[in-house]
Amino acid sequence: MNIYLLQIVNGIGIGMLYFLLAVGLSIVFGLLRFVNFSHGAFFLLGAYLCFQMGEMGMSFWWTLLFAPLAVGLFAWLMEKFALRHIYQLPHHFHILFTVGLALVLQEAVISYWGPLGNNISPPDLLQGVVIVGNFVYPKYRLFVIAFTALMALLLWWVLEGTRLGSIVRAGSESTEMVGLLGLNIDRIFSLVFALGAATAGLAGALAGPIRGVEPFMGVEALGIAFVVVVIGGLGSFFGALAGGILVGVLQSLMSTIWSEGAHLTIYIAMAAVMLLRPNGLFGRAS
Repeated sequence: MNIYLLQIVNGIGIGMLYFLLAVGLSIVFGLLRFVNFSHGAFFLLGAYLCFQMGEMGMSFWWTLLFAPLAVGLFAWLMEKFALRHIYQLPHHFHILFTVGLALVLQEAVISYWGPLGNNISPPDLLQGVVIVGNFVYPKYRLFVIAFTALMALLLWWVLEGTRLGSIVRAGSESTEMVGLLGLNIDRIFSLVFALGAATAGLAGALAGPIRGVEPFMGVEALGIAFVVVVIGGLGSFFGALAGGILVGVLQSLMSTIWSEGAHLTIYIAMAAVMLLRPNGLFGRAS
């Protein structure tokens, strides 16, 4: 199989994980106008919860359910009892608080699980490779592509076909108008924030068997999430999807062509998009 075609498929799989990571950050910004610098820590928690549940003998399939739910519940509590009290403050307070929260969570991970990385094995069903003609590809990575595509459809349906989605889309246009309609805006904020954190936690749980877990993976994830939402457009679902796949494919191809510059290239792409389309590929002008 052509190495570049293989890397494109790899990039799509990685890009779909980037989409799950970034879509929550994008939606939360669209509704709350709140840039969350602790978002990468939710990815970190999801990965380590997956690792811990596996160490306890729990099936990998159950970890895909419980890890994001646990991360979402934690985020819901943080939003309810801490973050909502700083929404009206200047943005530098948002940055200071969420960066501090991310550092606390990172140090908590180091204190409990140690500073070294650990591996997560994929379930027995997804070990090995799929061989179709000249196509040879790991089963687990194919599962990640299919599963994240299904999650993308589910999220799209939630945002486009449910009452919550209508409220979120309306709130991204005018939060004040949603409040004037008599809706409990605080409850909606909490739910959306928890959903965004849960998708990041799910991305972490899915990424664990591919890259393992280590305490500083949240910092890397946060940087990539911002690149994806800047390229795709803040507050845009399809922007997060297109940006995630674009970044994943570009990074994967460059790891073959110029491995030392794979990470550098995605930031060059982000700078180019900011120069040509300051609002991102799918972003709307403020």
